[in-house]
Amino acid sequence: MASDGFTTRPVYMGTHGVLAAGHYLAAHAGQLMFDRGGNAIDAVVAAGFALNLLKPHLNGPGGEVPLLVYSAKEEKVFSISGQGFAGKAETVEWFHDAGIDIVPGDGFLPATVPAMFGSWAFALLRFGTLTLKDVLQPAIDLAESGFPVYPGLRRAIVGLAERFRTEWPSSAAVYLPGDRVPAVGDVLKNPDFAATLKKAVEVEAREKKRGREDAIQAVIDWWYKGEVASTIVDFMKTPIRDASGKKHAGLLTLEDFAAWKPNLEPPVTVDYHGLSVYKCGPWTQGPVFLQQLRLLDGFDLVKLGHNTATYIHTVIEAAKLAFADREKYYGDPDFVDVPLKLLLSKDYAAERRELIDPKKASLEMRPGAGPKSTPEDVKGKPETFRGDTTHTCAVDAAGNMVAATCSGGWIPSSPVVPGLGFPMGTRGQIFRLDPHEASVVGPRRRPRTTLTPSLMLRDGKPYMVFGTPGGDQQD
Repeated sequence: MASDGFTTRPVYMGTHGVLAAGHYLAAHAGQLMFDRGGNAIDAVVAAGFALNLLKPHLNGPGGEVPLLVYSAKEEKVFSISGQGFAGKAETVEWFHDAGIDIVPGDGFLPATVPAMFGSWAFALLRFGTLTLKDVLQPAIDLAESGFPVYPGLRRAIVGLAERFRTEWPSSAAVYLPGDRVPAVGDVLKNPDFAATLKKAVEVEAREKKRGREDAIQAVIDWWYKGEVASTIVDFMKTPIRDASGKKHAGLLTLEDFAAWKPNLEPPVTVDYHGLSVYKCGPWTQGPVFLQQLRLLDGFDLVKLGHNTATYIHTVIEAAKLAFADREKYYGDPDFVDVPLKLLLSKDYAAERRELIDPKKASLEMRPGAGPKSTPEDVKGKPETFRGDTTHTCAVDAAGNMVAATCSGGWIPSSPVVPGLGFPMGTRGQIFRLDPHEASVVGPRRRPRTTLTPSLMLRDGKPYMVFGTPGGDQQD
């Protein structure tokens, strides 16, 4: 046996950049961008578009993708709001009048404006160097030529096959070729997906005389103010059955699509043991992690011993307190006054830390700075698909870093939109229907997503990029 240290999974080394993604073909798509001289953002966007195709049970163009970007040139971390908002018609009153107590987890009602495409394109426009054609080409090739079905995808299709056949023929047309569940290793194609992306490339080519950035912006406008938006809105006019047991049409309009746009927001950050940790704002649950770090900063975790019972107990109890605050305070900061300055302060953490009993676990929901509340009773909720997310992140030689957690718009959510090759998302199921809740549904509000990419700096320099990939670990 050789003793040179070689394994069948050698360390991946390079001089220009490194990228990770939830599927090896998506990672290859990102690597191709490095080969073309692109930076970390170019690579992640290419990988992200490929993931939309390759992991359709975990994400898709109808979903959302919060991003964090560290720009080496600007020496600054940026957050891209990759979350779509609710339609103007979506109010507490509408749902109550319709006899709906919980926003269903499937169908058209929980769909928000799909932020995925616009967020990828905006990240490329603002921080990338390549064209949209460059980053879309790998996904187009995979959609046209096909990719091998893997165990996780096949299991998802098996569980959805009956609904596809009986209710969602447009999904069956893509994922049940020949009216059968594809076997592991079968090549799965999505010609409508390819055609949609090729039209985007055509728009960019038509507008390239205006310059790279304006040409990409023209494609974003085409997606949200043109053909794609019109196709989606028209398709959702036909009611389909959802978890409420009734059929409902969608509530999104062309005006909702046109009103949404990707934008930059300041990230949220705390320092922890010499590291500056960055998360997206309270329209995600990202700050929960920062609150946990503040709480844990008052414990000597090394002394407790890694993964000892006391260590695990302390971390879990801190997490409970932070998540309780999420339930009470977090929501779309464009509509809700989220007291992040207080929640992330050292004084507040010191006060909350006193609630952690070193020998007893708490079973209460204990948000701070207010009366106790009780956990929502989730018994009897309609059973819908319990999915996960996927993730891609990269760093390059110049020091650029990007982390993107992509989710939603998965194939169990609603039927594939004919002609586009992907379904809409269901992130609106996170909305609450109690007007007193911070995360209550409302016109043009973002649901409080669970997606939470992360970046770390040490002494102002890139240190680590990571996220919450989830998904099937055997894929």
